[in-house]
Amino acid sequence: MDTSKSKSGAAKVYLVGAGPGDLGLVTLRAKECIEQANVIVYDHLANPEMLSWAREDAEIIYAGKEAGKHVLKQDEINALLVTKAREGKQVVRLKGGDPFVFGRGAEEAGAIVDAGIAFEIVPGITSTIAGPAYAGIPVTHRGQNSHVTFFTGHEDPTKAQSSIDYAALTKLGGTQVMLMGVERIESIARQMMEQGARKDLPVALVRWATTGRQETLVGTLENIAKQVVDIGFEAPGVAVFGEVVSLRENLNWYEKRPLSGKRIVVTRTRKQASELSNQLRALGAEVVELPTIRIEPPTELREFAELVQDAHSYDWIIFTSPNGVEAFFEMFFKLYDDVREIGASRIAAIGPATAQRVKDYHVHVDLQPAEFVAEAIVREFIKQGGLENLRILIARAEKARDVLPKKLSGLGAIVDEGFAYRTVPETRDATGARRRLLEEGADLITFTSSSTVENFLALGVPWPKGMQVASIGPITSKTARDHGLKIGVEARRHDVEGLVEAIRNFFAKDRNG
Repeated sequence: MDTSKSKSGAAKVYLVGAGPGDLGLVTLRAKECIEQANVIVYDHLANPEMLSWAREDAEIIYAGKEAGKHVLKQDEINALLVTKAREGKQVVRLKGGDPFVFGRGAEEAGAIVDAGIAFEIVPGITSTIAGPAYAGIPVTHRGQNSHVTFFTGHEDPTKAQSSIDYAALTKLGGTQVMLMGVERIESIARQMMEQGARKDLPVALVRWATTGRQETLVGTLENIAKQVVDIGFEAPGVAVFGEVVSLRENLNWYEKRPLSGKRIVVTRTRKQASELSNQLRALGAEVVELPTIRIEPPTELREFAELVQDAHSYDWIIFTSPNGVEAFFEMFFKLYDDVREIGASRIAAIGPATAQRVKDYHVHVDLQPAEFVAEAIVREFIKQGGLENLRILIARAEKARDVLPKKLSGLGAIVDEGFAYRTVPETRDATGARRRLLEEGADLITFTSSSTVENFLALGVPWPKGMQVASIGPITSKTARDHGLKIGVEARRHDVEGLVEAIRNFFAKDRNG
């Protein structure tokens, strides 16, 4: 079966608004289209992290569309969409913001219509609204204005003259929002003043709006161009002209978050990354997800299945990670249809995330040490009066540290190791995270296990200047140090929440110190 073709066999092109940059502002329909697509053609302004939602066999094509640097010209993009659709594929064209708001979406739709191919428009949140909002600037306000005007500062270069009537814009007043005009702000501001606009009219430029790189520059028509030159303010940006800009002083919320302006790399598996990434984004960070490991079934799956089948015969079952819990119960419910078949076995879990995954299966956790390391669970067993002749099953990863089984056996327990899963290097990079890390660098990289350290270093990506290391705990830190890395942040609580807290405190100290 050719998985590169759509399941329905019906060719269709989806012109999808990718939103302004914040993943949380992508519509549910857009996510659904990406998940089902055979081919995805995306632009420079579409957040590449969305590509992690794509099918593994999806063909992903970067179309560029960066100002002055087009990987594909517009007519080539039009032809590409038609060609891929004629192959019977579901094609998603990801366009930053909304496809019909200064996005040339109508031109692409026209080419698709001319080719007789079915299509759908999926609107997106435009940066003309989201950019000002994330800068604390409402485009309308009852006490300030009654209308808002959108225009573009980047027109078709083949046109003989500008279609922007600056005299009419000035007369109209209200709030005016301009897209794609940062490079021409001096000319645009001058023309507005020549047509009678006040020199002291408030102006704001919002760069990389709604992302962790967002910056806002505030000035007036008279001085905004000089400020742009003085600080090297570059595109992409949204400009807001009008009295509403003054409201930013009280309403600025996004840029005041504790991790605003920080770029952080997350190396967890693609499936697990969202928990850490979402917490970091909520604090204002720009997150680059660069998974270095992937979870796979164990080498000897049958052997693991036999141990799970006999789970009821053990006095204790110990889980050392959420992955082990998931692998165990996935196998358990293939063998049994009732959780009570686990019998009288008691459950021990290392770490709150592991314990929570056990509880998700409606199973009680009998032992959870305060520290999230193997040594702590051994100490808890000793407190309970020893382990002589107790049968213990440890559900864990292949090639994990052997400290726990050795110490438990040394205390007289009869220990079986159930290798529930294995971690393998993640070689796929659909989102282009390695390229972005190389080109744009980062402030911090997070490691949540020894394998994430080892596999990241194995990628051979040059270490960005100034990038520091955040480790989830002492075992991971030791591995990093053994490989010559210096630890900048180590979590006191060895879980995701503890790591996020440590990162927040680290940057707070850096700002204050």
